[in-house]
Amino acid sequence: MVLIEQRAGGTALSGVSVDTVAARMRALRASLPPKDGLAVFNRVYLAVTEEIGRSVARGAFDDPRAAATLDVLFAGRYLRAVDAVAAGLRPPACWRPLFQYRRHPGVRPLQFALCGINAHIGHDLALAVVDSCRALECEPEGLERDFERVGDTLVALEERVREELMPGPDLLEVADPLTHLLASWSLERARDAAWSSARLLWRLRELPDLSREFRERMDAGVGLVGRCLLTPYAGPSSARGVHSWRSGSDSAFRR
Repeated sequence: MVLIEQRAGGTALSGVSVDTVAARMRALRASLPPKDGLAVFNRVYLAVTEEIGRSVARGAFDDPRAAATLDVLFAGRYLRAVDAVAAGLRPPACWRPLFQYRRHPGVRPLQFALCGINAHIGHDLALAVVDSCRALECEPEGLERDFERVGDTLVALEERVREELMPGPDLLEVADPLTHLLASWSLERARDAAWSSARLLWRLRELPDLSREFRERMDAGVGLVGRCLLTPYAGPSSARGVHSWRSGSDSAFRR
């Protein structure tokens, strides 16, 4: 088990490992109703984290310490968003759609899963690469091979998620519009964009104003995509339940 001893991104990481963050996700899984949108994404992400932990243990990465550092810092950004909402605070814009619509009866499980993946890859991954470079005192290029291996794990899992969570042929009226909506988003393209963003942010670290502006725009843009991914399906069963659903708005989060 690889332990992370550095401090990065303003968060103390002493003694934290991939197993530690996986245990936190398991506890979260146990505390959430299965149909909660956050629970859907958490199950997907837990599977990713456990697979990466196994890969680190069997030596599949060129640098196990670097891979574990990236994974822990990456997961930490998701878990901090969860903690922020639990405390009544506003999470990053990229995560707000998932938390606001997590109980909407017209949103399918696959949409929740991809909305969370979009937030985590489109926003958190680039920042986690920068955090890892600071912690490991290396350039982004030093993490590229392990970044690609983590990305390959995510892509393989996305394919499985789409197969398992897409409504079956008995719900073609749901599956058809979902197919069109979700085909517009690609994890591979999001991963490529995250790598480019990480490299750019690394170059901008000496220009804090520009770096902050870029992060804010990236956050907002990913949040907009996430909101589109959660477009509800207004089927009969959804219509019956929608009156009891209340969207969490920004007013639900304290600054």
